Amino acid sequence: MQIVLHIGAHFTNEEKLINSLAKNTELLEAQGVSIAPLTFYNQKIRSFVNHPDEKLTPLGIRKELLADLTQEKSPDRVVMSNTKIFGIPKLAVRNHLIYPNAGTRLETFANIFHSEDIEVFFAIRNPATFLPALMNGTSVRTVDELTDGSLALSLRWSELIMRVRNILPNVPVTVWCNEDTPLIWEAILRELAGFDPTVPILGGLDLLEDIMSSQGLSRFKDYLNEHPGMSEIQKRRVIAAFLEKFGLEDELEEELDLQGWTEELVQSLTEAYDEDVFLIERIPSVTLITP
Repeated sequence: MQIVLHIGAHFTNEEKLINSLAKNTELLEAQGVSIAPLTFYNQKIRSFVNHPDEKLTPLGIRKELLADLTQEKSPDRVVMSNTKIFGIPKLAVRNHLIYPNAGTRLETFANIFHSEDIEVFFAIRNPATFLPALMNGTSVRTVDELTDGSLALSLRWSELIMRVRNILPNVPVTVWCNEDTPLIWEAILRELAGFDPTVPILGGLDLLEDIMSSQGLSRFKDYLNEHPGMSEIQKRRVIAAFLEKFGLEDELEEELDLQGWTEELVQSLTEAYDEDVFLIERIPSVTLITP
């Protein structure tokens, strides 16, 4: 059985992604894919990951979790989603690292499901918008307090991914840039489900409903109906064109008004992020979903 673990990152449409995938319940079941409700496993996994030496052994919690996850069925693939595996937003950045405890926490998780094939999925995000999002999601008042004095320009997602790869070399990792999600939403859903790229899937327009005007979305749907058989690349180009014309400015642009931040710093963070994505694309056994 394949265990697919979607772990965020925080504030990257993580809940909407699973909700979109859940619209395909019948198709998923027909293909032997199950989405495990968070309530079935959240507390048990958090308890074991946070305190791996207490109470249940990996074998013991594995038996309990598999019973909860499969619900007396025999799926070939189980999709789990829990951003708290990496930790809480308030501790997401420490010691100049993104999710400093991610590797060891994932290793503990892997010890539970050692007999299954594990795949890890998560989105990355420009630190220039990731840090403000973390700020808005916590009670801290300054970036320095949020990061415990870490330098924003030192943050690299590639370092996090390499840490995960070194600790779990046999676990495939799939990542994508949160900034690209409007263009690749369907592709992400299919990758999570393990579907072929040509399989029709519901929920593919869910994200566009939040960032495109109703008029634009209606015209986009009409365009799709009038041009059946478009390739994924062609569809992404059409989405980009419609977003340029009908995108909701308030939803597409993010406020970066943090104390002490300058336009030059934001530009430097963005340039560093672009270089980081270039490095990630070249890490062995890592799949980067791109437009």
